[in-house]
Amino acid sequence: MSGAWTAVVLAGQRPGENEFAEAHGTKWKALIPVGGEAMLGRVVRVLLGAAPIGRIVILAQDPQSLMTGELAWMEAEPRIASAVSGDGISRSIAAIAGSAAAPFPLLLATADHALLTGEMVEAFLDGAGESDAAVALVERRIVEAAYPETRRTWLRFSDGDYSGANLFALRTAKARKGLEMWAEVERDRKKPLRLLMSFGPLLALRALTRTISLDRALAIAGRRAGFAARAVRLAFAEAAIDVDKPADLALAERILAARVRAGGPAQGGGAA
Repeated sequence: MSGAWTAVVLAGQRPGENEFAEAHGTKWKALIPVGGEAMLGRVVRVLLGAAPIGRIVILAQDPQSLMTGELAWMEAEPRIASAVSGDGISRSIAAIAGSAAAPFPLLLATADHALLTGEMVEAFLDGAGESDAAVALVERRIVEAAYPETRRTWLRFSDGDYSGANLFALRTAKARKGLEMWAEVERDRKKPLRLLMSFGPLLALRALTRTISLDRALAIAGRRAGFAARAVRLAFAEAAIDVDKPADLALAERILAARVRAGGPAQGGGAA
């Protein structure tokens, strides 16, 4: 349904990201410019243009300080609201999920997803189907075929290796049960072994020995927590590239420049 989704943009700052931001002339990582525009602005513009998205909530420690200067236009946009994040991402999301400001269904996106496109958003939400919660991933072969130089964190299963795409769907209130799981996944997102252990030792062992598929593992983990979970595989290599470090930023700049040379908008782009 057009406009049914609330997009929550996670624009907070993790410990250790200050230096990255300051090296690019800003206090906040979300405001690092990519292709001449702050990352947060890029993400929000894409979401405003995506048919399924009806409203947007900027979630950060100090969202008002983000919505100034070149992003002051956000304050005047009636579809954009803000919320102050608290102690931990999952608790911050839980505090607003299902509220008047952020009714279900919710799309969670990150401000550092500078290569996000409307096609990615729509493909992911279509793929979420009737699940309570869904997570977007990209298979390794797709990413490395397009960008062999990029370094990602890979989750290995019997049917392939996958990288997260920084898009999560919480379709129903049952998805609240997955927020604690989200907290553990987010905490260990760059440490595959610890991340897998958050799903329980048996599932972790089967993943490590590659005797279980991604879909099966996620279905079991979700069922144990009391909700229906689904993995959505995206065919966009760029969906797996967020801007966490200088090498990511340089790659994102090259990709955006190539899009412009190809005659499309910097926010555009298609499947790899």
